[in-house]
Amino acid sequence: MNKIQIDTEYITLGQFLKLADIIQSGGMAKWFLSEHEIFVNQELDVRRGRKLREGDKIEIPQVGNFLIMRS
Repeated sequence: MNKIQIDTEYITLGQFLKLADIIQSGGMAKWFLSEHEIFVNQELDVRRGRKLREGDKIEIPQVGNFLIMRS
């Protein structure tokens, strides 16, 4: 499982995709979310503005599993 460090209370799903090097720019988030299933804490969620907090687990089939951690 890949650990993603944040230094704020939360980040959005769109910000996470860029921080995790899954997409190159924030503008790609909408496209990526329309083409891939993303599970946050085992629930399907494709909202770009979904808030991810410490302890949240993100699973993207064929891409990887991620855990949000506070630095």
